[in-house]
Amino acid sequence: MLDGPDRPLYEIKANLFKALAHPARIRVLEILSTSEGPTPVSEILAATDLEPTLLSQHLSVLKRHHVVSGHRTGNAVYYTIAHPKIAELLLIARMFLADTLAAQRDRLDAVESLPPIGTPR
Repeated sequence: MLDGPDRPLYEIKANLFKALAHPARIRVLEILSTSEGPTPVSEILAATDLEPTLLSQHLSVLKRHHVVSGHRTGNAVYYTIAHPKIAELLLIARMFLADTLAAQRDRLDAVESLPPIGTPR
């Protein structure tokens, strides 16, 4: 399957998910997806409490994989989500997580409703 002509597509897709595979990068994308326009790095720093060098590394990964785009105006650097479907992907991921957690909660409720077990002798 991965040796055919679609291999580069699978690799690109896998690299996209690798770029998304860090909580800080997900948070950055959520911040950008709710922004009205380009967001300065200073606002991202304030919202994430990341060290500037660490945020820079995360933004670099996202930029390298074409998930965000950035531009400099004077001394400030501004970022935006590179494609509007990224925000939709984040929303779908959140809905999947909520559904998964709800199903687990239902299972936990079922376990808690079982009759008590006697203590071993």
